[in-house]
Parts: sequence; C-alpha cells; structure tokens
Amino acid sequence: MKQTEIVKLSKEDLQDKLMEHQKQLEELKMTHAISPLENPLQIKKARRIIARLKTAISN
Repeated sequence: MKQTEIVKLSKEDLQDKLMEHQKQLEELKMTHAISPLENPLQIKKARRIIARLKTAISN
C-alpha cells in the first residue's frame, strides 16, 4: 500500500486497514516462528505499512 493510496482513505477506512494489516503481521510472525518464510522481508513491509497507517490516523 503506497502513501498516495493511504492519503485518499477516510479515517474509518484507515482504521479498518490498520486492523487488517496488524492481523496479517501477527500471522506472518507466527508462520515465521514455526518455519522460515520464503520471503522474510514481508514482515518488514507489513510493519512499515502499519506505521504509515498509524501516522495517517494521527494527522
């Protein structure tokens, strides 16, 4: 999710996306703990998207 897409969303949509990405991050971490992910950079990407969403919500 790019910053230009995030700016266009309403506060409620931002909250929904935040919850969705946080759940996805938890699943990625659990999967990675059990067996290594094929692409561990997915975790880093998910964390960055969550940070962007939180920043957009706070503004």
